[in-house]
Amino acid sequence: MLDAVVVGAGPNGLTAAVELARRGFSVAVFEARGTVGGGARTEELTLPGFRHDPCSAAHPLGINSPAFRALPLERYGLEWLHAGLPMAHPFPDGSAAVLSRSVGETAASFGARDAGAYRRLVEPFLPRWDTLARDFMSLPLTALPRDPVTLARFGLAGLPPSTWLMRRFRDDKAKTLFAGLVAHVMAPLGGFATGAIGLVFALAAHARGWPVARGGSQGISDALAAYLKDLGGTVHTDYEVKRLDDLPPARAYVFDTSPTALARIAGLGNHYADYRYGPGVFKIDYALDGPVPWTAQEPRTAGTVQIGADSAEIGAALHAAARQGRAPDAPFLITVQPSVADPTRAPEGKHVFWAYGHVPNGWTGDLTDAIERQLERFAPGFRDRVLARATAGPPELAARNANYVGGDIASGAVSGLQLLLRPKLSLFPYATPHPAVFICSSATPPGPGVHGMSGHNAAKAVWRRLRQT
Repeated sequence: MLDAVVVGAGPNGLTAAVELARRGFSVAVFEARGTVGGGARTEELTLPGFRHDPCSAAHPLGINSPAFRALPLERYGLEWLHAGLPMAHPFPDGSAAVLSRSVGETAASFGARDAGAYRRLVEPFLPRWDTLARDFMSLPLTALPRDPVTLARFGLAGLPPSTWLMRRFRDDKAKTLFAGLVAHVMAPLGGFATGAIGLVFALAAHARGWPVARGGSQGISDALAAYLKDLGGTVHTDYEVKRLDDLPPARAYVFDTSPTALARIAGLGNHYADYRYGPGVFKIDYALDGPVPWTAQEPRTAGTVQIGADSAEIGAALHAAARQGRAPDAPFLITVQPSVADPTRAPEGKHVFWAYGHVPNGWTGDLTDAIERQLERFAPGFRDRVLARATAGPPELAARNANYVGGDIASGAVSGLQLLLRPKLSLFPYATPHPAVFICSSATPPGPGVHGMSGHNAAKAVWRRLRQT
């Protein structure tokens, strides 16, 4: 009998398996798709030689993850590559704000009236960032805070809505860039604890940047899988699990799946019936004949580029997708240009690029024209560079990855108490009513992102249980 079986080979499932195998437990992973990866995969979606990341591409939380940093993933081929700037946010007048490794450069891009306010916001946390990140991403009750004072100060700044935090700024450049940071997890700008989301992304950039993985995000998943195999674990692909009886006998079963799928497979009935899924996204992967022709200089060297004319436009786009049930006319876009940092992603002189906008959960329309109209506002002539495009709305995203219910790449609405207490209002979110069944997906704290911390935290709950039996 195995000690643990993990269902789902995304970053969280693989991290949970590695953490258990490192402690001497026998572990097997079962994945429905033909390759490991989940939200960290790389495929040729458009043309031969163009390597695209179907979901995540830039990894501020990955390079800063306490779980990943404790593992020898570089030995297994993971290499982080950095663009000249982690992120840029262009404006219609041809200027741009930036999120740089340098706090000073970032503050200066906001203008003189907000530079000091930004410094005062982030600089107190940077010297203690590694401890803060560990405390913040280990909640709840998986570990006692190592620096409770700094965590409490962070909570005072971050627990209110981001709209409150943005009152520190006088001009819209800083407000717009910060609103875009919050929108990365599709959270409403006025929601509980959304200030913390923006702060985490900003601090992550200043601490270690927003890199891409050489060769594609698949490199993260492949490194985890290779390390797991060296630890004695096994990985089985093309193995769809429909019920617990499909799996070999084990002392514990750990699910890197949506709560909905877990309840169905494990026979938990309506246990997660109240779990809410958030807006979906419409994503386009591009093969380009050259770099994106940004009007502003700064985005040309940035790995990630946010697209929204001002904070009001970003807020309206999020509200349309989440509250009004319609696709926004001017979508807020998150775009990533991996080949700026990693030329191996495309043939010489060519580029890969992706963009997505928020749409209602389960939306079946086509946002291509709206996305490209937005891109043309800030990069005139963009369409002329397009060699091929691969589009994916909510139905296609959910078909590629069953955890993206209705196209929700955050694996659950990031709003209200569900931002912190997910998938249930519980101090033990990784446990389920079945004593041998656990959940480790992005539907558990600390939530969405390629960081492995949900798997790391869940593994702690599992090995404590295994040691008791």
